[in-house]
Amino acid sequence: MEFFTSQESLTIVQWMLRAIVGFVFFVILVKLMGQRSLSQVGLLDFVIVLIIGNIIAHPLSDEGLGLEGSMITMSVILILYIIGIYLSLHFRHFRKWFITDPIPLIENGMINNRNMKRARISLDELQTELRMKNIEEIQKVDLALWEHGGKVSIFLKTEHLPLTAVTFSKPVKPFYFPNTVIKEGTIDCKQLHQLGRDEEWILKKLQDTYPNITIKDILLGTVDDKEDLSIFLYNS
Repeated sequence: MEFFTSQESLTIVQWMLRAIVGFVFFVILVKLMGQRSLSQVGLLDFVIVLIIGNIIAHPLSDEGLGLEGSMITMSVILILYIIGIYLSLHFRHFRKWFITDPIPLIENGMINNRNMKRARISLDELQTELRMKNIEEIQKVDLALWEHGGKVSIFLKTEHLPLTAVTFSKPVKPFYFPNTVIKEGTIDCKQLHQLGRDEEWILKKLQDTYPNITIKDILLGTVDDKEDLSIFLYNS
């Protein structure tokens, strides 16, 4: 196990063993992080991957450095990562540091240039996203959102949606994206204000529609264009 500690020089076999141990340890570390770190490169994930990659690179290329210190450091980082994920799942204010709200890029067939600058996305990139979804005209898009993680969600205007068995005989209705007014047992006052409503209104709406449900029971609550309230409860 001499390859594991700091040495003035290493043989070829020791270099190979050090690389194997470092690689296996890194794979296990990423596995413990879960699929989230692989499928969704958010701010927290990006920072963690960058730091870990930098830490593991030095002992693999320098015979004067041992692996023990790097493994201890990466283990501490893993613990911090898990703590960060836990806090982001259970505390909304902490989550906002790492997960930003969607940014509208296209609204009712019109490009929002100011929001494109906020999202730091060019017109060429936006057009590429549209082409990848087989959308040739921006005017056909009712809403396009720049999501956390760099993806673009696109919603076509109702008249440009493909026909299905459900919509074939029904009249065309304008597209409307439901507004989230309750999230994880908390009323979203900012969203209510944008709708011209207040907390008293949503409490009365909840009491009239779901008399036996309280705000704390609701995981997600949305309001549609008719101001009908739909809710999803926490699993019991």
